[in-house]
Amino acid sequence: MAGSLGFLLGTILALARLSKSPILNSVSWSFFWFFRSVPLLVQVLIWYNLGYLYPRLGFGIPFTDTYLVGFDTITLISQFAAAVLGLSLHQAAYSAEIIRGGILSVDQGQLEASAALGLPRHVRVLQIILPQAARSILPNAFNEIIGLLKGTSIVSVIALGELFYVAQVIYNRNQQVIPLLLVAVIWYIILTTVLSIGQFYVERHFARGAERVLPPTPLQAARRWISVQWARLDEPGTPTSAGLDAKSESFRL
Repeated sequence: MAGSLGFLLGTILALARLSKSPILNSVSWSFFWFFRSVPLLVQVLIWYNLGYLYPRLGFGIPFTDTYLVGFDTITLISQFAAAVLGLSLHQAAYSAEIIRGGILSVDQGQLEASAALGLPRHVRVLQIILPQAARSILPNAFNEIIGLLKGTSIVSVIALGELFYVAQVIYNRNQQVIPLLLVAVIWYIILTTVLSIGQFYVERHFARGAERVLPPTPLQAARRWISVQWARLDEPGTPTSAGLDAKSESFRL
């Protein structure tokens, strides 16, 4: 969830950073500067303890204590909400720069050609620019997602029940520290492997417009290898086929 929100916000910030509006440019740059400067652990702790600074949040009359709509900060920002806010905003700052770099990698002629066709700006961005930029964005984007997956262990400081925190709770009870940490490592490896497989298929999908022959999937590569091995066995004169022929002749005799 934090990864999706982070990349969605990052896309908006990247487009604002590339816009010709000085206001949008300044706002997005300030966001990059601030959230890349503050460590993720500090951000999570600030969101979780925001109720000590502002006990109540809402909409009301400025410079008064009158609220039209108000909420208790502790109720509004729970452990889960603090973790999602911290991770999403932190991820948005980094993903925005990745997306901006991918957009800048698209040839300027593509922008000029799409503008010459009279296409609206949002059509140019969504259907021409971003699909071409995706090939440059995806490798770094999946690295960030995998890093975010492992970075969720930081939210254990606010006692949120994620993988590492659950492992901590269990080994504090049974004192089996190393076995429980190894279990957490195995689960992180499994989740990272799933994301890596997803990365392969997503990159393969976006490679259709750039490569005439798509790279084979693992299943296709395995089938090709098996067919090659069977073809070698069927070739006359090979040691394996000669041995099989000798065995068949002895069986006939």
